[in-house]
Amino acid sequence: MGLTNRSDTFDLDGETTVHRLGYGAMRITGEDIIGRPDDEDEARRVLHQALSLGIDFIDTADSYGPGVSERLIGEALAPYPDELVVATKGGLLRNTDGDWLPQGDPDYLRNAVLASRDRLGVDTIDLYQYHRPDPDTPFEDSVHALAEMKDEGLIRHVGLSNVSVEQLETARDIVDVATVQNQYNVADREDEDVLQACEEYDVGFIPWFPLGAGELDEKADALDAIAEAHDATRYQIALAWLLQHSPVTLPIPGTSSVTHLKENVAASEIELSDDELARLR
Repeated sequence: MGLTNRSDTFDLDGETTVHRLGYGAMRITGEDIIGRPDDEDEARRVLHQALSLGIDFIDTADSYGPGVSERLIGEALAPYPDELVVATKGGLLRNTDGDWLPQGDPDYLRNAVLASRDRLGVDTIDLYQYHRPDPDTPFEDSVHALAEMKDEGLIRHVGLSNVSVEQLETARDIVDVATVQNQYNVADREDEDVLQACEEYDVGFIPWFPLGAGELDEKADALDAIAEAHDATRYQIALAWLLQHSPVTLPIPGTSSVTHLKENVAASEIELSDDELARLR
């Protein structure tokens, strides 16, 4: 079992090839995404298992921990295999209350990039995503900062997260945008217009909350019926749907469990019929 079908891939900016099913590393942290995980050795085992299953796209953020997820990835996997793409994000501050506070000041982002490079153990970050637009900082200023760092070689590809179609188009006037990461899953398609824009521009669309964290009630009956036919779980069907719904989707389901990781990867082998896709539409 693994991601052996090399044809099911996406090229970031038309040049960096990754499998369309990646791994989201938010869960290898403590409770409320603050602090260290209960078992750091298990977190490292999950990361190594992801690579052994053929995953070549890992997504994290400096706010996960904060800093914990990036540090564990760097400790466990660096120096990285040539085919591995490690993406991170910056632009959110954390506090002990668990708040996520937007911070898009260009100087802050530059410092965040330098800190992420150190924790990940790289000179150039493969994909750096602006985590969330900051209402107190002009969006263009934040994107210009990332464009400058790309020109300097600190960042290879630039991505956005939690943006509208208008913001995506504004950013594309400043820099090549490789990916957009917005909340999206089979039961929550509020950002369908953003996904369609990504299809038009050949921008990768990374759906966060891809399994709905158990909030799939609206589609539960259909998911469960289809899952029974495939001897799968509803969450595996939800992942298979994401992969078939659009050729630009790059789901990154996260887990702190090797067992769940294997289940997520197995979802890439499920082929839904046209009738099953229609039932989930």
